[in-house]
Amino acid sequence: MRGRSDEAQKKRLVTAVVVAALFLGIIYVFHGFFFGSATHGTTAMEYGAISLRRLGLGGDNDADETSSKFGQQDGEDIALAKILPVCDDRHSELIPCLDRHFIYQMRLKLDLSLMEHYERHCPPQERRYNCLIPPPPGYKIPIKWPISRDEVWRANIPHTHLAHEKSDQNWMVVKGEKIVFPGGGTHFHYGADKYIASIANMLNFSNDILNNEGRLRTVLDVGCGVASFGGYLLSSGIIAMSLAPNDVHQNQIQFALERGIPAYLGVLGTMRLPYPSRSFEFAHCSRCRIDWLQRDGILLLELDRLLRPGGYFAYSSPEAYAQDEEDLRIWREMSSLVEKMCWKIAAKRNQTVVWVKPLTNDCYMQRPPGTQPPLCRSDDDPDAVWGVRMGACISPYSDHDHKVGGSGLAPWPARLTAPPPRLADFGYSNALFEKDTELWRHRVESYWNLLSPRIEPDTLRNLMDMKANLGSFAAALKEKDVWVMNVVPEDGPNTLKLIYDRGLIGTIHNWCEAFSTYPRTYDLLHAYTVFSDIEKKGCSAEDLLLEMDRVLRPTGFIIIRDKKTVIDYVKKYLPALHWEAVATADTSSESDQDGDDIVFVIQKKMWLTSGSFKESE
Repeated sequence: MRGRSDEAQKKRLVTAVVVAALFLGIIYVFHGFFFGSATHGTTAMEYGAISLRRLGLGGDNDADETSSKFGQQDGEDIALAKILPVCDDRHSELIPCLDRHFIYQMRLKLDLSLMEHYERHCPPQERRYNCLIPPPPGYKIPIKWPISRDEVWRANIPHTHLAHEKSDQNWMVVKGEKIVFPGGGTHFHYGADKYIASIANMLNFSNDILNNEGRLRTVLDVGCGVASFGGYLLSSGIIAMSLAPNDVHQNQIQFALERGIPAYLGVLGTMRLPYPSRSFEFAHCSRCRIDWLQRDGILLLELDRLLRPGGYFAYSSPEAYAQDEEDLRIWREMSSLVEKMCWKIAAKRNQTVVWVKPLTNDCYMQRPPGTQPPLCRSDDDPDAVWGVRMGACISPYSDHDHKVGGSGLAPWPARLTAPPPRLADFGYSNALFEKDTELWRHRVESYWNLLSPRIEPDTLRNLMDMKANLGSFAAALKEKDVWVMNVVPEDGPNTLKLIYDRGLIGTIHNWCEAFSTYPRTYDLLHAYTVFSDIEKKGCSAEDLLLEMDRVLRPTGFIIIRDKKTVIDYVKKYLPALHWEAVATADTSSESDQDGDDIVFVIQKKMWLTSGSFKESE
């Protein structure tokens, strides 16, 4: 009897241990699934396919590749892949490739004096994490443009440190549930509009309007703050790329985009900015705290690469007017540098100086031998930017620009539809350009017909074309009160320079990585064959879906134009992503090469968390 009793006790003990182990295992799985493991969940990092790999459904390039392909059999069960965890609330503002926590944890050896810690550093595959970014508590649908230029919901960007730090400069003011933007800046306390008019007056532009009768259209504003300068340019028919890093003023670009002002996270550090040469007619720095003399003037030479022939650089800083010894030294050295770069002072008044670039290569050719900075080598491609380091050299103009004494661009808005001169760089004809423009005019009209039951005239503001080609999608939206971030893949024809020549803006990007923006910053994403492209590159479609969800605002829209297998694949993820199918249309009736594509329109639902996951409402 005693032996049987011991045996029974042992059985009960074993059973209890097994049950406890299963219970703990379930807790571990659910804890790791929803909140991240101790290794990965507590760090801010890019969204990859860790959870899917754990389930055997996604993962490494050398694993089962069929998991990331779109041609799965209709009966294949991928129900488990529809369960996507929600990131911890601490990651509600996560920018995977600009995450300082990741940099610190990986102990990356970066030169802080060169701003390398503000450049892109994307986590490797094994440190990516697959989760949905939650909105902050109390998140509201953003205020609509144009009211949003002047006020946003405080709950959407719950950071008021800039309001206190810049309280004497009229950057922003907290008023109850809103943050208000009076239009001031570090150098223009009394408003960006007056400051802009004063610069136009300095340059003798008619009616003190900076667009110079349409000849000045694209602007680069470095160290832009909350982008009031760019916001007040829009009414003059000027579009600015407002640029700032994720630095101590870390939410400035987030505020800019929440306001509906074009902006991008970037820094003048060691790598070229992701824009082709001769993209901007005007560059601006107002107390941007940049040491333009460092490393033989390499940062000023990067601006020089980006400016068009005859382009301007407006510099508002103490060095332009102060009389103390240090500021005078900087001014002398900077004046010497720009003179060797063949820049001349176009105007100087009070606290602002405006330099202008030469129209031709003549000045460069007339410099004495050995003059520094040198001209760039003939094999240096000034339009190569993705992963390319800056060079301390001057990029001379093309033969075309040198001969015509400028870019040869039509004034805005005529340049939007006029074939740009740089079409010849790609062997594209004017007829091809005009056909593409007309094709996308019809396509965008069809898109808006599909969207019309869900949108009002002010529903959309910040749009992104994830594969912009010639920029004709954006061109077709000219009459809408929207702006478009035109994205050109880093491994295809670098047509971004044609987009800038049309008076539009954009950037180079690789969709195998996260985009340089905050979560919830775009109202509509247009993905034309983007999924098919990343499939060819062996990248994860799940990663891309999660990245699109990160970038898209709640209630925002996605238009996917791709092959049927892609659309079927995306549909399987709609419940997990809290997306809703709005419309589907085939393109077989269209008389173009993409007649087999499907157009799929999606809307992101509004869902919230409060420390833990809640079902979407």
